[in-house]
Amino acid sequence: MLQLQSLSLRRGPHLLIEGADVTVYPGQKVGLVGYNGCGKSSLFALLLGDLHADAGQATIPAGWEVAHVAQHTPDSEVAAIDFVLDGDAELRRIQAELARAEAAGDGLHQGELLGRLEAIDAYGAESRAARLLHGLGFAPGDERRPVNSYSGGWRMRLALACTLMCRSDLLLLDEPTNHLDLDAVIWLEGWLKAYPGTLLLISHDRDFLDAVTGHILHLDHRQLTLYAGNYSAFERQRAERLAQQQAASERQQREIAHMRSFVERFRAKATKARQAQSRLKALERMELIAPAHVDSPFRFEFAPAENLPRPLLRLDAIAAGYGDRSVIEGVGLSLNPGDRIGLLGRNGAGKSTFIKVLAGELTPSSGRLERAQALKIGYFAQHQIHQLHLDDSPLGHLRRQDPSATEQALRSYLGGFGFEGDRALGPVGPLSGGEKARLVLALIIRQRPNLLLLDEPTNHLDLEMRHALTEALQGFDGALVLVSHDRHLLRVTADALLLVDAGAVRPFDGDLDDYPAWLANNDPSRGSAATRPTGSPSIAASDGSDRKQQRRQAAQSRQTLQPLRQRERTLEKRMEALATRRAALEQTLADPDLYAPEAKGKLLALLEEQRQVCADLEATEEAWLEVNEAIDQAR
Repeated sequence: MLQLQSLSLRRGPHLLIEGADVTVYPGQKVGLVGYNGCGKSSLFALLLGDLHADAGQATIPAGWEVAHVAQHTPDSEVAAIDFVLDGDAELRRIQAELARAEAAGDGLHQGELLGRLEAIDAYGAESRAARLLHGLGFAPGDERRPVNSYSGGWRMRLALACTLMCRSDLLLLDEPTNHLDLDAVIWLEGWLKAYPGTLLLISHDRDFLDAVTGHILHLDHRQLTLYAGNYSAFERQRAERLAQQQAASERQQREIAHMRSFVERFRAKATKARQAQSRLKALERMELIAPAHVDSPFRFEFAPAENLPRPLLRLDAIAAGYGDRSVIEGVGLSLNPGDRIGLLGRNGAGKSTFIKVLAGELTPSSGRLERAQALKIGYFAQHQIHQLHLDDSPLGHLRRQDPSATEQALRSYLGGFGFEGDRALGPVGPLSGGEKARLVLALIIRQRPNLLLLDEPTNHLDLEMRHALTEALQGFDGALVLVSHDRHLLRVTADALLLVDAGAVRPFDGDLDDYPAWLANNDPSRGSAATRPTGSPSIAASDGSDRKQQRRQAAQSRQTLQPLRQRERTLEKRMEALATRRAALEQTLADPDLYAPEAKGKLLALLEEQRQVCADLEATEEAWLEVNEAIDQAR
């Protein structure tokens, strides 16, 4: 077993862990969580022997093979599959020893070594390595490309495959999903579930932690606490602990009230509309999660957009790609304020291409794209992090964007994103990837966009910041298009799912829980026509009449949806007005003086008005849910 006994650990002058006593038993899968900078990666470094304890000790059973992902992948001409095979150190040792025995003509030793190779399934090693690469998103044939032909993100995938290739007893994974898309995350999730060894996993993806781990090790204020259960169970247990503290309890109630405000008007009629049911379930889960984050340092929200034109953006028969290669074709879509769309699709299917078209960063090769005059796009993509001015401060970035604001207002705003005090004044260059991502999000939100395009916004963000972003997006009044491997974020923020596949962008038939099954049934390694890469002969030879039919259907859908959307907006405004009046009446009726004999007439009038308002609100909610059902069917 892995044991920490009275362990204390420093990093420079900072005490990260103090007096920790933890036991992890063989085969347990443990998620290590805590805010950024609290010492999670330092604990990994200690277990790997790169750091030493300041007090106490950490012991790993003798003979255990420990695997972890290397931070840097060598710039090598070695083929990708050979690099992955190097992860099986025992295989490579026996192969090297066999080569020496053959050179020495030692037949007896050769026979012994061949038997050892048989015992470790060496003859199936290349097949296992290829499956790892395929699962992590590499296309057939890519395994023969040299390592140095891949970009940084793909080299990280190679490093992960190399680590998984090791037949380890203890596996240490630090944010393994950061450079993966949703398909690869789902595959890795399945692989880790079947992993027979002991797993220590640092991750900020709550769905991933829920699926993989059976224990959570929480590092907070220098203390390590081991909780039984997955991440959701940990949140509930921690919330119960925090609720015992009066100050935390008060703030917890404010968080819960904030969550309830989103679901209150849907609660009574949640059986009536699939969309309302989905949102209700997600928001009720948020209500349970909120108490575990009462001490989060992040607090921000979207200010109302200055203009909300309808539609914000309209695409008709759009095609786009790079050079002569078409990635998406025949795409029709109309985006209106309040639309919340999550994009699904395999890596390379065209999700980022589609978002770049929406953002205006990629010009369509054909079709028509209409933008509202008052359109204001907030676009988050990983390349924007690299466009920050490294010598400037977070405050300097914000002041350049909003020169008329006071320094105090800008510093207060930055404080909600974790840039408090001197952290708002230091240069951006030394900041971590997560801190830079937070700054880019702060700059985008400050612009008050009416169309928000988020391409993997949670990479490098910790759980607290992800929770704050999820909460803030609930109040965003514009349109949202989201690509993310964080399924919790997709569940809570997206009302509709679009599938980008085989050059098309179409509604996904199902919910997020159905997506893994779709992936399994449309595995390109089986030669499925549904997942044939864009540009293959079947697409190049496709009849133009199919695209015309798609455009006609898209136009009919838009024609059907337009009056429904208008009705939905009218009903939403009516519900808001009635809910406001009901709250005002309840406050008035709480006045004790109203129940005096001389005020009986006024009391009866108010009670009658309250009855009528409640009846009107119930009828309006019923109509709203019916409209949503009709919208759902039209989609």
